[in-house]
Amino acid sequence: MKVTIIGTGYVGLVNGACFAEKGHHVICADINQNKIDQLNDGQIPIYEPGLAELVHANRQAGRLAFSSDVEAAIQASDIIYIAVGTPMSPTGEADLTYVDGVAETIGKSLNGYKVVVNKSTVPVGTGKRVESIIRGHLGGREAGFDVVSNPEFLREGTAIKDCMNMERAVIGAESKQAMQLIRELHEPFNTTIVETNIETAEMIKYASNAFLAMKISFINDISNICERVGANVVDLSYGLGLDSRIGNKFLDAGIGFGGSCFPKDTEALISISKNVGYEFKLIESVIATNKNQPIHFVQKIDTIVGSVAGKKIAVLGLAFKPETDDMRSAPSIPIIRELISRGAEVHAYDPVAVEQAKLVIGTDVVYSDNLLQTVDGCDACVILTEWPQVVKMDLDEVRKRLKQPILIDGRNIFDLAEMEKRQFVYASIGRPDINAYASQLG
Repeated sequence: MKVTIIGTGYVGLVNGACFAEKGHHVICADINQNKIDQLNDGQIPIYEPGLAELVHANRQAGRLAFSSDVEAAIQASDIIYIAVGTPMSPTGEADLTYVDGVAETIGKSLNGYKVVVNKSTVPVGTGKRVESIIRGHLGGREAGFDVVSNPEFLREGTAIKDCMNMERAVIGAESKQAMQLIRELHEPFNTTIVETNIETAEMIKYASNAFLAMKISFINDISNICERVGANVVDLSYGLGLDSRIGNKFLDAGIGFGGSCFPKDTEALISISKNVGYEFKLIESVIATNKNQPIHFVQKIDTIVGSVAGKKIAVLGLAFKPETDDMRSAPSIPIIRELISRGAEVHAYDPVAVEQAKLVIGTDVVYSDNLLQTVDGCDACVILTEWPQVVKMDLDEVRKRLKQPILIDGRNIFDLAEMEKRQFVYASIGRPDINAYASQLG
């Protein structure tokens, strides 16, 4: 099939490369000429394992192209995907400015029947909104089209795998013709196809992310109780996850969720609820717990080191999760800002996200892509992202380089007995602290 994807961000690039890999002819279009020039020069503007290789292979095979001529790309294809950003507005709602702009361009450019697909995460009613905008810009021309909702469920760091082995493809459509075309587009993926109306498809994405966010906030609240009663949240999560009704995914206690989806989508779901007169107290609590978790972690750091004021703190990991340079809503941001506000000198390590972190956090941090260099001479080491380089770091060398053997782990990476054996002062999330008192240091 001939497919145009408008928007060459995370969702657009990954889906474009994967559709091409399955044999479809794909144009990834964007009004950002610099980004298109980069892509045509073989430079991938985002960090995602395997994406550069997939893009290169499909460009070489003639199935994937990049263009800034959005109108021509629309006219050259039968299926048009909208994959632009829907950032959170100051009021918490999804900002549909970019979606509206694309819909307007589609209306002005239609030259025959097209299926217009919303891939972006959009609130309920956006399908009808896009249809109305397109119709309003046809200028009296007779051009048939249908609008479909086909939300994405990619996880950064494993997006290629998620797309090529998708668990389900949700297709919301009113037209049988459009439903069949998008179904055929997904048949090479051998996935379960869920057919719904547009509104249900739009809600499935928000409901999925809100439910996963709820599991994370739930286990983080449980971890805070575990710390107060002497329980171990890792063992608790294991026992809890064995219940098939609950499952073991998204039950790792930590410093809170981040990224481009969960924070934005939970806030958007609250706005959707308010717009129809419903108070979604459960998700409001999920958001509140998540906002408090980084501050709770800083308080833990402050207690363990005996006040961070004037102390040099090593932070390992800046991106919101491993295998991405995405800093959007990363828990490292409020944690580092709070450490600095309390008088700490922060030295931060990340293997790929340093440049993105500088744009968000600023220059009040000493950045490095060398882990041992970062911990050298620091009063304590704090783990915020479970990068493989952090998981496999030489603990004996880290202990040697620290002024004091204090390691505060926001991802519960290390075994308690092992850290006690190595004589670390070790604190984690929802587990008993090891050698927790500063008076024991010498």
